[in-house]
Amino acid sequence: MFVLHNDIAWQLLPLELGFGSGQTCWRRLERWQEAGVFDQLHRILLAELNAAGELDWSRACVDGSHVRAKKGAPTPARRRSTGGRRAASTI
Repeated sequence: MFVLHNDIAWQLLPLELGFGSGQTCWRRLERWQEAGVFDQLHRILLAELNAAGELDWSRACVDGSHVRAKKGAPTPARRRSTGGRRAASTI
C-alpha cells in the first residue's frame, strides 16, 4: 500500500518500515497473487459485507474481462495468411 499510495518504485521502499527490501516485498506480492490470496480475500470481504447487508447488488455489474461468456459465439479458427511475408529490415 505504501508503494501505491506514494507512487514510488519498489526499490525506493524505505527499509525503516520493517518490511524488508522493495525487491523482497515485490516477490512476496507476486507469490501471493499467484497463490490466489487476493482473490480469496476479495471473496471473503464480499461474503461478509453481503451477510451484513452492506452491499447494494442493484448497482452491481459484471466485467467481461473477468467472467467468461458461456453462451458467446465460438472463437473462429485461425487461418493461414495467403499474403507474402514482410520484408526483412535493411537498416
